[in-house]
Amino acid sequence: MTARYPEPSYEHLLRLSADTGLLEHADHAVPLRRHGYCVDDVARGLVVLCREPDPPEALLRQAEVYLAFPVHAQSPDGTFHNRLGYDRHWLDEPGTGDWWGRAVWAAGTAAVRSPLSSARQSALTCFELAARCRSRWPRSMAYAALGAAEILSVRPDHSGAHWLLSDAATTIGPAHDDPGRPWPEPRLTYANALLADAVIAAGHHLGRPAVLTDGLNMLRWLLDEETYHGHLSCTPVGGGQPGDRKPGFDQQPIEAATIAEACVRALDTTGDERWEAGLVSAVDWFIGKNDTGVSLRDPDTGGGYDGLTADGHNANQGAESTLALLSTLQHARRLHTNGSWAGLERPAGRGGWRTPPPCRVALTARSPWWRSRGRAQWSGGPAGDGYARDAGAAPSGAAGPAGESRAGCTSTVCIRWPFHR
Repeated sequence: MTARYPEPSYEHLLRLSADTGLLEHADHAVPLRRHGYCVDDVARGLVVLCREPDPPEALLRQAEVYLAFPVHAQSPDGTFHNRLGYDRHWLDEPGTGDWWGRAVWAAGTAAVRSPLSSARQSALTCFELAARCRSRWPRSMAYAALGAAEILSVRPDHSGAHWLLSDAATTIGPAHDDPGRPWPEPRLTYANALLADAVIAAGHHLGRPAVLTDGLNMLRWLLDEETYHGHLSCTPVGGGQPGDRKPGFDQQPIEAATIAEACVRALDTTGDERWEAGLVSAVDWFIGKNDTGVSLRDPDTGGGYDGLTADGHNANQGAESTLALLSTLQHARRLHTNGSWAGLERPAGRGGWRTPPPCRVALTARSPWWRSRGRAQWSGGPAGDGYARDAGAAPSGAAGPAGESRAGCTSTVCIRWPFHR
């Protein structure tokens, strides 16, 4: 069967790549070395390459480079630097901004999906150290939640991943009480579907139906809000809220990519094929079914354009936009030519989606906090709403079994879990 959508091309991604990492910006298709590298984009690149079935040798080698970058960026407390100059000097201090969350996502993905056993072990070590930390930023925690969900997909008793995913759901917060606007924030900003994606993952992997329902309602509302004249109309870079005049510009590829990610998770979690329509709208946005009617994909380079403008597209092809395109086209492999869902079956003759391979790394649950499974109310919400924590998950600084301390803070400093190595 002929593919409806183009296959991902890694030509431009490899053009942006080096033996250090992935260059962040480009002037048209020419990499800009003066802007250097960042964990944000290298982590995204690692996720994409680890998802690629039957990767060629060039992609395997580049995935190892991408993994080495966050491992090098990680500090002993689990936080990460983000920006590295082209001269290989760090330009910032370690922290838990969005780059930390993306690094956790990448580490969790590589620990499960990498075809290389040594890479899986290194990624798991990186994940477990980072999973001791918490961020006060909802999107950072949401990205980290996706990494935790990867680990829990093969080892549901992994304590570090469990508590990280639980804390992420609480940080994002329950959907608003207004059934007409079930969203946890007053305004839409960027990568909005990421929040729904993380909440759906938490509800599914933690066995919390109320949280799962919240996530699905969030995604359903967001799709309605970002649909205009029958196509996806992404929230513009300046943010938005219901009632804003549509369409808004400039629109960013990361918004469409997170829609695709969340719809795939919703479909896989519920089996409801109506979520396929959301994925189709996200893929179509990249190939020209959008507010301007232009493609965000350069067929000559395989790169993704940096944004949709009122009169066309931003001609630059940076790493974030290219990876947003590639990840969405990876998901598009799951669609038949007529738009029907391909399910978990890999289409013959195509490099289609596959379930994560069995994890060959010992994912051991070392934390004694995991051993107690009762229910307890805490500040995440009223008991029974699905956001309450399991017993043993005491607030920051409280004592656990045998007097063990779960020291931490409410901002961006690490929570030091009692992992026994």
